[in-house]
Amino acid sequence: MSMSCRCSWRRNMKKSGGNNHSDRVSEFVLLGFPCTSEIQIYLFTLFSVTYVLTLIGNLCIICAVRWDHHLHTPMYIFLANFSFLEIWYVTSTVPSMLANFLSEMKTISFSGCFLQFYFFFSMGTTETFFLSVMAFDRYLAICRPLHYPSIMTVRSCLRMGACCWLCGFTCFPLPVYLISQLPFCGPNTIEHFLCDPGPLMKLSCVPAPATELITAIFNSVLIFSTFLFITSSYTLVITAVLRVPSAEGRRKAFSTCGSHLAVVSLFYGSIMVMYVSPTAGNPVGIQKIVTLFYSVLTPLFNPLIYSLRNKEMKDALRKLFRTLRFAQRQPLKN
Repeated sequence: MSMSCRCSWRRNMKKSGGNNHSDRVSEFVLLGFPCTSEIQIYLFTLFSVTYVLTLIGNLCIICAVRWDHHLHTPMYIFLANFSFLEIWYVTSTVPSMLANFLSEMKTISFSGCFLQFYFFFSMGTTETFFLSVMAFDRYLAICRPLHYPSIMTVRSCLRMGACCWLCGFTCFPLPVYLISQLPFCGPNTIEHFLCDPGPLMKLSCVPAPATELITAIFNSVLIFSTFLFITSSYTLVITAVLRVPSAEGRRKAFSTCGSHLAVVSLFYGSIMVMYVSPTAGNPVGIQKIVTLFYSVLTPLFNPLIYSLRNKEMKDALRKLFRTLRFAQRQPLKN
């Protein structure tokens, strides 16, 4: 940690000597990745490139779905919503992390910390709901093909998408409120690059086993309920696909479902390591690496997974790139 960070830490320690709410700290220090300035610059460059590529990849999917009428189907409408969500999901943490790489103080206000906590986890919750809806869509398309057009209409698709957003942002106010009411009286250094519930609860002046247990149960129920729904849907899908007599039909179905399963595996594999078990069970280094994986790398991989394994999406992206190249050439000719 830099000298200025240590000074800020000491100042906050002096300001906050009691255990009551009136003496709570007014800001936190996000420790992030303590290392030399050269490595900080390297990490800043690496994550800046990753962030830009994530934005470009997900924007390309949104534009491809928007401009290609062949992709105006429920599966791709959900995928466009998912890509839009990924843009905001990564934006809720990465810009502040990049700013901290270049900052000496590395501070975040009390309210700013809990706002980041709320938006980051609300969008993560929304992602679990979208993955569940996308699994349900594939189940209907493959296992109930005759009923699919009447059930998965554009209107019902839009309603499901709106429900995912609404439910995702109404799930986390309770955990955020409970943790925000804990007495934080110093020290105020969070051993993380974002405001995560585990490191935050460790800063409480008094033990909070009830809040920690409620948060762990809340996370477990949310993660396992959606995960079981997704795995059940894909188990039925795979069973139905194996009965398809045509090898081409099986290949196409497995190609589409394989993309979804790859994204589900990446996302759920990492969040289960972090949030299903109680917070004390995860070392600080593991927390940072796993959080980096599902908050920064997974949104980068998702557009690649969906585009490389999906012929329709690859065709739509080719059309999009041809259109963009043609638009760039027109002003030069004029």
